[in-house]
Amino acid sequence: MTVTALSDRRPNLPFHEERVDLAAAFRWTARLDRHEAVANHFSLAVNDDGSQFLINPNMMHFSRIRASDLLMIDANDPETMNRPDAPDPTAWGLHGALHRRVRHARCAMHVHSTHATVLASLANSTLPPIDQNSAMFFERVVIDDGYGGLAFEEEGERCAALFSDPRVKVMVMGNHGVLVIGQTVAETFDRLYYFERACETYIKALWTGQPLRRLSDDVARTVARQIDDYPVSMSGRHLFELKAILDEEGATYRN
Repeated sequence: MTVTALSDRRPNLPFHEERVDLAAAFRWTARLDRHEAVANHFSLAVNDDGSQFLINPNMMHFSRIRASDLLMIDANDPETMNRPDAPDPTAWGLHGALHRRVRHARCAMHVHSTHATVLASLANSTLPPIDQNSAMFFERVVIDDGYGGLAFEEEGERCAALFSDPRVKVMVMGNHGVLVIGQTVAETFDRLYYFERACETYIKALWTGQPLRRLSDDVARTVARQIDDYPVSMSGRHLFELKAILDEEGATYRN
């Protein structure tokens, strides 16, 4: 009888490459300190209608997550929270609702990153187009001003309903954090990365007390469209390079 080592079996996991990409995004988010302890969650749909998705296991630190650790969840399975390996209840509430209700949300990333959460804490949580990074989000952000507590199922359904406009890819979750959606891990992680950078620039600009140099709506709209239509997939290359760095360091995220 031949025994196959676990490390040899792992590449045969269902959706292995998708798992690898998601695990890399977890690792790099932790490195950037954009997670919160063992909270926060990322998910990725793997079937045609988006109802089956990968998500991080409950209470596992982002910096330790491997491809084989990711849970496969069915958004339409009412017994999900009765599983022995059930996800975090707020992960199920928020991501389950998204993958049931929002077909264009193939990937979803929710964090409490510092500057996006500062923005979510302001009475006016609008991100004005004051530089190229913030302009790329012009007319592509929805602000949730109806926070009602932890994102259990009812709150998750309410949040999912706010993504009715397919142009909107970022939700500033008032009094909470940020939720970013996209078609792939690479696209969504890149968007999360740049949104936090844009928020950081804006918050630090406010610190100066000086007037802001706000772009006109026309210019901001042009920048956002140019980013959408950019001829090269920068997001794909961004994730490729991050995985290359992790591989050079001998990280275990692919396991």
